Amino acid sequence: MSEKAFMLADALFRSGALKFGRFKLKSGVVSPYYIDLSWLLSSPGSFRGVVNIIADEIEGLKREMRVDKLATIELKGALLLPAVACRLRMPCIIVRKEPKAYGVRGRISGGSVEPGDRFVFFDDVITSGESKIEGMRPIEEAGGEIVAVMVVVDREQGGREEIESRGYRFLSIVTISEVIRSLLESGRISRDKADEIFRYIEESPL
Repeated sequence: MSEKAFMLADALFRSGALKFGRFKLKSGVVSPYYIDLSWLLSSPGSFRGVVNIIADEIEGLKREMRVDKLATIELKGALLLPAVACRLRMPCIIVRKEPKAYGVRGRISGGSVEPGDRFVFFDDVITSGESKIEGMRPIEEAGGEIVAVMVVVDREQGGREEIESRGYRFLSIVTISEVIRSLLESGRISRDKADEIFRYIEESPL
């Protein structure tokens, strides 16, 4: 188990961002867990730790390739990325789910997309990948290039495969399996709870 997996699992558990129970997802599927990274806002230490991990991952990417700007979609990714961008001293934009109908209109907020701009597209979690694909579209239509898609947690329900099948590079900082194994090893959750989630992952259609 990597150190960053332990650190992220601890931050998600301590802040309450990782919840256990029965949660209906957008797809209609009922999940035995839910991740809501907005809870990091009420846990400054955990928030700082997660931001630092994300920033380090993006810094590593920048050593491999040119990255000009960062992008995300509202809402959860937009709560984290500005802090990451500030630490890295990089510009970032937020893609709205719907075009703004007043003031500065359109779906791009916080800056502009210039032809040839190279983006890391970031979000908190990935399930099917559908919202990521929709969120990247306005950037590409404006002439930007998505050089990588990065999420904090991969729910291991087909999102990675969907993104990669479209030719994008995909990176997750951790998978939900790594988070659950870390919590099990540290005694934070029971073996029964861990096995329930592992079964759910295995039975999820890709």
